[in-house]
Parts: sequence; structure tokens; C-alpha cells
Amino acid sequence: MALKAPSILTFVFAIVVTVTVLITKFFNAEIPMLTGNEFWALLFSHVVLLAGCMMRGL
Repeated sequence: MALKAPSILTFVFAIVVTVTVLITKFFNAEIPMLTGNEFWALLFSHVVLLAGCMMRGL
């Protein structure tokens, strides 16, 4: 199993979710369904990015 670069959409999605979590955590922004669940959102973002590297077409 060789790792490949993720698609642009997968990469941008992971970056947007990660930056949103960081803004929520460090600037105390109130984002519904994200405040209090920062760890899970960050984990989801990285799992999507990992899946994009492992699977073709994601």
C-alpha cells in the first residue's frame, strides 16, 4: 500500500476544519456543535486527511 497525495478538496476540508477548531480553542469563539467537541472535530479532520492519502479518489 503506497501513500498518495490527497485531492485538493480533501486537503482543503481538513485545513478548514483544523483552522476552525484552532480559532474556537484559542480565541474562545462560540461555534454551535463544535464548542466542547474540539478534540473530536480535530480527530475527524485528520482521519479524513489520512483516508485521502490512503484511498484513491477521496
